[in-house]
Formats: sequence, C-alpha cells, structure tokens
Amino acid sequence: MITNLEHLGLAVNDLEAATALYTTLLGAAPYKKEHVASESVDTVFFQVGGSKIELLAGTSPDSAITKFLAKKPEGIHHVAFEVDDIRAEMARLKGEGFVLLHEEPKRGADNKLVCFVHPKSAAGVLVELCQTIK
Repeated sequence: MITNLEHLGLAVNDLEAATALYTTLLGAAPYKKEHVASESVDTVFFQVGGSKIELLAGTSPDSAITKFLAKKPEGIHHVAFEVDDIRAEMARLKGEGFVLLHEEPKRGADNKLVCFVHPKSAAGVLVELCQTIK
C-alpha cells in the first residue's frame, strides 16, 4: 500500500550549484549526501515538512540521470511514493498492468529498497516505490 509522497527527484547538471540554490530556497541545509554506485549517481536530500527533495547528478555517461539530462532540461525526474511492503506493491501494480523496470527491488539511496514504474505505463511520469530498510 502506498502510504505517502516520499520525495521528488530532481535531475541536475551541477550538484554543488543546485545544492546551494536549494539551501537558499528552502532556508535549510541538506540532511544527507550520498553516492549510489549501482546507479552512478550522487544525491543530496533536503527535508521539507513530511516529504523530501532529492537532487540527483549522474557520475558517468551511462548513468540514467546523465542520459535523462542529455534529452531533457534540469528538473523533475521522478516522483517517489513510500510503501509499507514493496514486493506486495510491485505485484499489485504489475497485476494492474503497470510495467516495472525491475523484477526485484534494488537498494537505493537514503536506506531504501526501490523499484521504478516505467513512465510509459504511468502517464509519462517515472514513479519510484520506496520502502525503508529496517
């Protein structure tokens, strides 16, 4: 079951500049910076009330973020929803006809298991499901 909006993922070209901009915009420093080697991405997280903003910058030419930014301008990359049981939610969505990018959840940033729903099956929006690893 989807329990809430977990975060908005924003693709950026210059993580340092974007971090400075969002620190000023939000009036608060990020609470976490993390490199996710499996995705070739560096991330920065800001807490905004009960949700988060995740800045993402690719660290290699084959990174999904680098490829995204080669086609589109900086901005919203994905919308992430927190789930209480990621495998059950993956099965439910697959049963409803959604296309998942992975058959099994992967370890993501911020201590989460993650799975993405293909934008072609979600009205053009890349959707991330995430469950906190306990």
